Amino acid sequence: MKGLAVYLSEPLTDEAKDNIRQMRTIGFTSIFTSLHIPEDDPTLYTKRLRDLGALARELEMELVADIAPSSLAALGKTWDDAATLIEWGVTGLRVDYGITPKQVADLSKQMMVALNASTLTAEELAAMKAEGLVLEQVEAWHNYYPRPETGLDLGWFNDKNEWLRGQGIRVQAFIPGDGQRRGPLHATLPTLEDHRRRAPFACYLELQASVDRILIGDPGLSASTMNQFAAYQEGIIVLRATGPSGDPLLTRVQTNRLDPARDVIRSVESRSSGRPGNGWLEPATVSDRPVGSITIDNLKYGRYAGELQVTKRNLAGDERVNVIGRVIEADRPLLQQIGPGGRFQIEWC
Repeated sequence: MKGLAVYLSEPLTDEAKDNIRQMRTIGFTSIFTSLHIPEDDPTLYTKRLRDLGALARELEMELVADIAPSSLAALGKTWDDAATLIEWGVTGLRVDYGITPKQVADLSKQMMVALNASTLTAEELAAMKAEGLVLEQVEAWHNYYPRPETGLDLGWFNDKNEWLRGQGIRVQAFIPGDGQRRGPLHATLPTLEDHRRRAPFACYLELQASVDRILIGDPGLSASTMNQFAAYQEGIIVLRATGPSGDPLLTRVQTNRLDPARDVIRSVESRSSGRPGNGWLEPATVSDRPVGSITIDNLKYGRYAGELQVTKRNLAGDERVNVIGRVIEADRPLLQQIGPGGRFQIEWC
């Protein structure tokens, strides 16, 4: 599952609602919001939460609120009746401190409860189970880390997730956005420090195997990243690249061979669908082929002429191979995600 963050410190404008609707069309099914804003007017964020809940219901999206005892009180609620927030469209609560094992267990009988993935201990989990915790209604959510250099270590993160999933608990993590960033630091909001300056879609693919829910921590995504998520719904990985554009051969959806090469991604369609008619096959100046180079075999390669490849390793220049472009640095991690039979498409910048 994947989702987005909506922060109630900002008005839920028509533009913001349209953005949520657009994200829903490209497969985002969860909304996260934080109610840790006790200094704000309680009536203001109560209305915003209700409005967001109504939109989530309209779009059939989950809405999980990060809540503390003070903000719960500002809503006119207590832990004993917190589950009544379901009436506002809230489907889950992320809880951390100020709540007892029994209160967590009781909440889990009524709605989804997200615990702090990083700090949850075996002793705490055992105490909740003793109170009747419904594991099917429990998830473990990692934090995001606004300050650079404070995000989690990947090895520790993986070990913790292995333990959590071994307990039968689904795990969530945040990845950065690349559109609007949240203040005051505007340094992105990832769970892992390794993701701090990485492209969101690459982060998403990397986390798929180790967590069950992935949320964009920052408020926005760029149009090109949204296009990547949209294409991935059809099983297509979009590689953004610098180089030529306009040739249908170079913009169509390609398929990596079922017998994948070690060094390159090989397009099945490029040779079998005919030759490009714009001189791509004529030998060009010999160039090195660093990782992410997009190449076409020229006439000197005989029967291989016309084959389009993307390099997965640094390769030396070859007079039989024309280098026509290169995948941008942010998307080069995606090359390892294109396995046998994997579909990809080059988006020329």
